[in-house]
Amino acid sequence: MSPLPTGMADRWRNRAEPGPGEAQLYWHILMQDQPQVRALAAVARQRLNGFGGLHFTPEQRLHLSLFRVGLTADISLSDIDAMVGSARHQLKLIPPVTFALGRVLYHPEAISLGVTPPDALEALSLGIRKVVASTLVVPKEVTNSPWTPHVTIAYSTQDQAADPIIAALGRELPECPVTIDTVHLVAQRGAERAWNWQSLATVSVGP
Repeated sequence: MSPLPTGMADRWRNRAEPGPGEAQLYWHILMQDQPQVRALAAVARQRLNGFGGLHFTPEQRLHLSLFRVGLTADISLSDIDAMVGSARHQLKLIPPVTFALGRVLYHPEAISLGVTPPDALEALSLGIRKVVASTLVVPKEVTNSPWTPHVTIAYSTQDQAADPIIAALGRELPECPVTIDTVHLVAQRGAERAWNWQSLATVSVGP
């Protein structure tokens, strides 16, 4: 298991976010149609109900982020269309993915549910990175950056001790299975914590 943080910090204290009229583009797996994931997040919220320094991901915004593409100010509409078209072709070659959530991951800025097995989404992640690299000008170190698949259930909004939070939530929740057959290109407008999202495209995984 990964080492536990001794303290947590404000997620948004120095975080750069889209300016007026801009949006951050992400390839996400959305959990809005996965009731078992929403129920698992509700268990975590209940256990952490007494903590004031946490911002919980809204139920309809639970997601697993595959790749942060960049700002719309730097990407043309034709490039977005080309990327989506490439994704529709590339992801046909990858079968739908099944994995489990339940393992709790602690980060100094967030609390997440980890994916089991950890490499379950490797082919899908590589497929999305291949699509981005082939259609956009993205530094190789970005498309090759390390990645730990997770679904964030809460963000820290202040400096606080981690031990009481870990003691309340634990490191394992009841495991739930997830099968994924679509991914979404999402535009996040404004501050991350405002959850002002627009789904620009839905792409099927598998033939």
